[in-house]
Amino acid sequence: MNSYEYDLELDRMIDLIKKNKAKTVMLHLPDGLKMRAPEIQRHIEKHSNVNVLIWAGSNFGACDLPVDVQRAGVDLIIHFGHSPWLS
Repeated sequence: MNSYEYDLELDRMIDLIKKNKAKTVMLHLPDGLKMRAPEIQRHIEKHSNVNVLIWAGSNFGACDLPVDVQRAGVDLIIHFGHSPWLS
């Protein structure tokens, strides 16, 4: 995987996916990272046994989470933002 200007905590993401036993994950990226979405998707799929979907809509912060994604079978949303948000 290419190096990023930001630490995307990809190993932490993989651990979280495995801990939650997720099968389908949604990436929720700000516009500045959307161009890297396929690369992030490949990395996640390579290191875990999940199907990764990419949210193409807006991401204006933690209050702008995709709604009704459970209908698409999403078990976990991985939201990227500019500030830490502890889970």
